[in-house]
Amino acid sequence: MTIASCPALFLAAPASGQGKTTVTAALAKMLRRQGKVVKVFKTGPDYLDPQILHQASGEAVEQLDLWMAGEKFCQQKLYEAATSADLILIEGVMGMFDGTPSSADLASRFNLPMAIVMDVKGMAQTAAAVAMGLANYRTDITVVGLIANGCGTERHAQLIREALPDTLPLLANLERSPEVALPERHLGLVQADEISEELEERFNAGADWLERAGLSAIIELVPTVNFSSVKSEDIPPILKVNRNTHLAIARDRAFSFIYDANLRLLEELNITYSFFSPLDDEEIPQADALWLPGGYPELYAERLSDNQSMLNSVKDFYGSAKPILAECGGFLYCLQTLTDMDESTYPMSAIMQGHGAMRGKRGCQGMQTMPLPEGEIRGHAHHRSRSHGTSEPTAFGRRQKHSAPGEPVYREGSLTASYLHLYFPSNPAAISEIFCPGC
Repeated sequence: MTIASCPALFLAAPASGQGKTTVTAALAKMLRRQGKVVKVFKTGPDYLDPQILHQASGEAVEQLDLWMAGEKFCQQKLYEAATSADLILIEGVMGMFDGTPSSADLASRFNLPMAIVMDVKGMAQTAAAVAMGLANYRTDITVVGLIANGCGTERHAQLIREALPDTLPLLANLERSPEVALPERHLGLVQADEISEELEERFNAGADWLERAGLSAIIELVPTVNFSSVKSEDIPPILKVNRNTHLAIARDRAFSFIYDANLRLLEELNITYSFFSPLDDEEIPQADALWLPGGYPELYAERLSDNQSMLNSVKDFYGSAKPILAECGGFLYCLQTLTDMDESTYPMSAIMQGHGAMRGKRGCQGMQTMPLPEGEIRGHAHHRSRSHGTSEPTAFGRRQKHSAPGEPVYREGSLTASYLHLYFPSNPAAISEIFCPGC
């Protein structure tokens, strides 16, 4: 076990929608413009925020989650980042103490100093009271200050500053700035590759925004943290597949929810892979197995439906009895029809019976375990659609803390389908068996 030291800051908030991602991305861009190396992490299973933060920082962004990825994974990733970064930034998830494990749990485990990002519109001294309550709610975390987002005037900032104790300073007051805010849609932020040029403009505006607020020297304000590597004996060996296996992975604007950690695990398993586009390509490339990940098929339902050649290719692949894993958006693509947010209905690949439909703002989310004959795999659900008319599920996801059944799991022939997004490193042996049975 070795030690690496690096300044680090965990950006948390009292709730979602306070501007955590906007501030984190702006910090990463500001420091990148200074020539600094910034390693950014996102708490929880989010796919969209890491895309944004990757573009802002110029560095790959990992998800850190004590339940889904495990403590040792988080420990090793933080250590590796500390060996090369000038600053480590971790963006929290939801409210500071929400979820099990929460942002505060992660910060406590790795002694990460926290800053509270709060939208202070409509309050002044009360913002200080809320920040003090968050900072003192638990004794095992350290909060180094408040970043007041949407702080209208210097007088507004003064009222907050004077109400805060010396131990909890106002690190920055950020005026409301529409040119900095990040575009959103029904599942969160808009995907980075859809608006990359616009994002660069917003990142640069955000960096200017932070510099005006006096955060240019943020590295000097942030405590240095010691991170330890994981002992080699604590890292279980990965058993490689024993025959050549090539995996075709759907990846385009309709299917993009893919963890980098999942791809790395495939490489460790010696499973080769290539990407294809259900939107634009005519057929699945030559492969031994198929992965249809989640994404936004509902935004491209008409184009997916019009690509009859690809739909036929999916049907042929299923007919060959080769393994298929379909997650959330990929699961919807396997159904007979998909009704989009405008209530227009389009045929899909129909390799399993049933229909999918968007349902406005109501949805399902949460961490679950998928029970399969190959083993249990951890993951999460996050969707605003429903399915109906499907066959009977073979199992249900198991929720972290609730006894009610989770997402239905379908095993039809060689197809494994569910709304769950799986985190492959949680059970490498099961993933190996799904894509290469008997390997």
